[in-house]
Amino acid sequence: MSELKHKTPLSQALSNKSARSRATPLDAFNLAKKNWLLTQKLNVGELAEELGVSRATLFRWIGNKDLLMGEIMWSIYKPTVLKARKECPGEGVEYVVNVFREVNTQILNSQPMRTWLHSDGQYAVSILSSKNSHFHSRMVELNSELLKQETEKGLIHPAMTIDSLSYFMCRIGNSCIFSEMILGQEPDPNQLEEACTAVRILLGGR
Repeated sequence: MSELKHKTPLSQALSNKSARSRATPLDAFNLAKKNWLLTQKLNVGELAEELGVSRATLFRWIGNKDLLMGEIMWSIYKPTVLKARKECPGEGVEYVVNVFREVNTQILNSQPMRTWLHSDGQYAVSILSSKNSHFHSRMVELNSELLKQETEKGLIHPAMTIDSLSYFMCRIGNSCIFSEMILGQEPDPNQLEEACTAVRILLGGR
């Protein structure tokens, strides 16, 4: 039996280092996220070139630049929320407020996020807070899950629908994250605490 018949795809790839495997949509996402974390920039043309695919192929995979950027942000945001839910103490109103505080603290302390907001704030706002963005609707939905959980336990008693409450909570968080653009000032921890107080009041706490 010839040596070729004993070769696996891996051994063939290792022996033929000049050969390049075909890129996939997941490769595009991973490379885009890696580049963004390093530079806080996303150039679709350069991404296509680095992947070795045409722009048409890349756009077929990602939809458009805004959708790809939203996926990158979501891949950072969702694990942050889930980690906060796991680690924050308390129950009911205080638990929800603690999660809100921790998530927004992590965002405010993220250097890549701060750099992006400072250098390309209008675009960041359009991705993170536009009602038409997939990221914003996912953020509201994820927060609604937590509110529903605590409501079903009988630990909070919202005075409005859970969806509306979640929406307003997310908007309050956005006001802290985008304070540099809205108020022309650097994010302030005291402002975040005031935001936590507002959330506590919305939840019916004191």
